[in-house]
Amino acid sequence: MRNLGYVLTTCLALMIVVGCGSTPIDTNFQPRVIISQDNIQFQAAGIRRTTQTLTYQWQNSGTAASIDQTSSVSMGSAKINLLDASNTMVYSGDLKTDGTFTSTAGTAGQWTMQIVLSNVTGSVNFHAQKM
Repeated sequence: MRNLGYVLTTCLALMIVVGCGSTPIDTNFQPRVIISQDNIQFQAAGIRRTTQTLTYQWQNSGTAASIDQTSSVSMGSAKINLLDASNTMVYSGDLKTDGTFTSTAGTAGQWTMQIVLSNVTGSVNFHAQKM
């Protein structure tokens, strides 16, 4: 019984760090993902020739989001897609472009963030929050 408690605690901690509904992560990098109400942050450094799509859900009580991008991709392509609670694409951006961007208006609720990496080398950083 003691081992079961340890396993459950470990699994819960992993779900909090990785995020609910996330995709298994390529071993070439270990992103840090922080998800909270109206907020999602993603940071990954030391990415080497990685091709993968990562998906995370987060609650946005608003109808739009502000997206801050500060990545350094030296090879490949890295893209971010943001879908609202109705699964409508409200933002799509190239992570090679730094800056602050605004999504189009969407439906409040559980939003989806997709990070699409294709042969990426470098680092990927962004933060999205309710507007």
